[in-house]
Amino acid sequence: MVDTKEAKLKIFAREQIKAALLKIGRRLTVEKGPAFLTARKLSEASNTSVGTIYNIFAGMDNFIQLQNMQTLDEVYAQMSLVAPQKNPFVNINRYVEAFGSYVTANSNLWMLLYDQHLHGGGARLPFAYVRKFKKIERLIDGEISKIYGNLSYEEKRVAAQVLEMALFSISGFLTTSVWGSLRQVNKNNICKLLLNTYLAGLATLRQGK
Repeated sequence: MVDTKEAKLKIFAREQIKAALLKIGRRLTVEKGPAFLTARKLSEASNTSVGTIYNIFAGMDNFIQLQNMQTLDEVYAQMSLVAPQKNPFVNINRYVEAFGSYVTANSNLWMLLYDQHLHGGGARLPFAYVRKFKKIERLIDGEISKIYGNLSYEEKRVAAQVLEMALFSISGFLTTSVWGSLRQVNKNNICKLLLNTYLAGLATLRQGK
C-alpha cells in the first residue's frame, strides 16, 4: 500500500514538473523565438537539470512536438469560433481568415511548428499529433465537399489536400516581415486571396470537363 502511494506521488510530481516545463518552454518561444528553445535554455529558465528534461521528455524533439500539439489545439479552437453559415464559400473564407489571424498573432509558436515540419526529415509523427491536424482539415474538407458536390470523393480529397498544403506553405510567410514593396498583398489578405483564386480555378477546371 505504501509503495503504491509513493508511486502515485512520484507520478504526480513528474506530471507537475512536465506541465511546468511545457509552460516555461511556451513562454520562451513566445518571448524569444523558436531558435531559443533549447534544452540548455529551458534548463536555465526552469532551474531544472538538462538530464531531468531529457528523462521526462526523451529529448527536445518530443518536447517540441508537445508544444506543437498545443498550438494545433489553439488553431482548431480559434477556427471553431466561426459560426457556420448556409453559404460554404463564406464559411471556408472565415475558417481561413481565423487560421491566418492565429498565425500572425502567434508567429513564434507557429514557426516552431512550421520549422519542425520543414526540417523534420520525414520523421513519422505520433497518431495523437496527426489526429489534431485531421480535426483542422475536416473543417476545410467539409466546405469543399459542399461547394463541389459533383466531385468524386477522391477528387474532393485531393482538392482539399492541395489547398491545405498551399495554405500551410504560405503560412510561414505570415510570420515574417518581408513584405516590403508588396502593397496589394499583405498578411491580412494573402490566405484569402490564395483560397479564392484556387476555388475559382477549380470551378473553371470542372466546367471545362
